Amino acid sequence: MNQPKNQQSAIRHALNVKREDDFAQWYQAVIAEAELAEESGVRGCMVIKPWGYGIWERIQKLMDERIKEAGVENCYFPLFIPLSYFAKEAEHVEGFAKEMAVVTHHRLIQDGKGGLVPDPEAKLEEPLVVRPTSETVIGAAMARWVQSWRDLPLLTNQWANVVRWEMRTRMFLRTSEFLWQEGHTAHADEADAMTETLRALEMYRSFAEDVLAMPVIAGPKPENERFPGAVETFSIEAMMQDGKALQAGTSHYLGTTFAEAAGIRYQDKEGQQTLAHTTSWGVSTRLIGGVIMTHGDDDGLRTPPQVAPQQIVILPMLRDNDGDEALLAYCEELRASLAKQNAFGERVRVLLDKRPGKATQKRWAWVKKGVPLILEIGGRDAEGGQVSALRRDRLWRQDGKVNFAAMARDAFVESAVGELEAIQNALFAEARDRRDAQIERGVTDPAGLATYFAEDRKFPGWVEMVWSKPTGAALDKVVEQLKALKLTIRNTPMGGEPVSGSCPFTGEPAVERILIARAY
Repeated sequence: MNQPKNQQSAIRHALNVKREDDFAQWYQAVIAEAELAEESGVRGCMVIKPWGYGIWERIQKLMDERIKEAGVENCYFPLFIPLSYFAKEAEHVEGFAKEMAVVTHHRLIQDGKGGLVPDPEAKLEEPLVVRPTSETVIGAAMARWVQSWRDLPLLTNQWANVVRWEMRTRMFLRTSEFLWQEGHTAHADEADAMTETLRALEMYRSFAEDVLAMPVIAGPKPENERFPGAVETFSIEAMMQDGKALQAGTSHYLGTTFAEAAGIRYQDKEGQQTLAHTTSWGVSTRLIGGVIMTHGDDDGLRTPPQVAPQQIVILPMLRDNDGDEALLAYCEELRASLAKQNAFGERVRVLLDKRPGKATQKRWAWVKKGVPLILEIGGRDAEGGQVSALRRDRLWRQDGKVNFAAMARDAFVESAVGELEAIQNALFAEARDRRDAQIERGVTDPAGLATYFAEDRKFPGWVEMVWSKPTGAALDKVVEQLKALKLTIRNTPMGGEPVSGSCPFTGEPAVERILIARAY
C-alpha cells in the first residue's frame, strides 16, 4: 500500500481520500468515483451502475461456465416462499428469522388522508417470506423430483436476488438485497455429497485466484460459524488491504437435515426408502467488494482483466477540426485489430470512446474505473503509426508523472494480449505477497492475541494459531474471548502444516491450525 515518500509527494491522486487515512471512506469513494453503484432510496439496497454490473456479468458468465462444466443445470425458483416451508426446519429458521422480510397483504387501499395502507380484507392466508435463501423451496421441489436412486445425483443452480434485512449495511459487502448464485444438490450418500461440496469449494477457490486475482485460503469453518442446519461449512477467505478477512464464498454439506424436513427420499437399489444427502453453495455480488478492497488504490479501482467489462479503452484526442475524421478512422482501425485478438480464451474487449470532451478528463474517468489498458491517440500518433499506452497497474513513474509508453501501433497490437495477462498475474502476485506478509504465526496465547490486535495497530492482518477444535461450551468460551477482541475464527486452512503442542485456549492437545481475524 505504501509508496516511496518522494514519489508520494509528487503524485496528485484521483481520489480525495487515501486508504491509509480512512479505509472505509476510501472504499465508498472508489464505488462512487468508479461509478460502480449508488444508493437507491431504499435503506440497504443499491443501484448497480453499468460498470459495476458489467463486472457482475463477467463473474456470472465465467462462473456459470464452470458450474455447467460440472454437470449442474440452471433453473429458477420463486421469490416468495410460504412461511410453513421454513417452519419445517427450526434450526434453519432460527439462523435467518431476524433477517426475513415478510409479505402479509396483497392489496393497498386509501386511508382517507391521502395515503395508502394494507387492506385488512386482503390479508394473506399464509404469510410469504421474501427469499433469504432457497433451501426450503428447492427442497420441496427435490422431494417431487427425486423418487429413485436413478434420479440422483440431482444438480441444480439458480442465479437470483435474495433479501436479508441487514441492520448495518455497506454497498456490495452487506446489503438488504443482493445478487448471487446458489447451487443445491441431492445425493445418494454422504461420500457423494461431500465430494460435491468440496468440488464447489475448489471451484470458488480457483475462480477467486485465477479470474479475480484475489488470493484466498479455503477450509472448513468452526462449528459456531456453520450455515444454520449444516453438518459442515467450508469457506474461502480473502484478506483485504486493511488486513480484515472477507468470506468470499461458502459451500455446505447439509447431511440429511433438509432432506428429512422436506421429505427428499428415494428408493434405493434394494427397494428401501432412503433419505437423500444435500448440499448448497454460493457466491454473491460481495465478490465485487472483494475486488475493490483487494486491488483498488488511491486513484480508484484496478479491475482484473478477466472481469473488466472493457479491457482496453482508446481515447482519441479530438480537436473539433478537420483532422478529427482521420484520427477517428485510425482509432477505429486500431480497435478492430485489437478486437480480433484472443485473451484468456475470449476476444479482447476494446472500446473506442468517441464521446465529446477532453481526453485527459476521460482518461481519469477510466483510470478510476480501473480499465487495464488505456490508449491516448493524438493526431501525430495517427500520422506516425504510434500509440501511447498506459497500464493501470503501473500508473505512475518515479517522477510522479503518468506512466504512458509510446510504441508503434503494430507492436502494441501484437503485445496487447501479453500485457493483459501480465496485469492479471501482477495483481494476483501483489495481493498474495501482501497477504502472506500479514499472516502472523508467532502468537501463542490469548494475551498475545490482545497485544497483536491492539487498537494502535492500524492494519494488523491475520493470526494463525493451533487449537484443539473444541465443541459445545468449551467452544462458546473461546468464541466469547475472541468476541471481546472483535475477532472471529475464519477457517482451518486445508493442507496445513502438521500441528503439535497444546491448545492455547483449552490446554488440550492441538489438532489443527486456525486463522483468526477481524472480518467484514
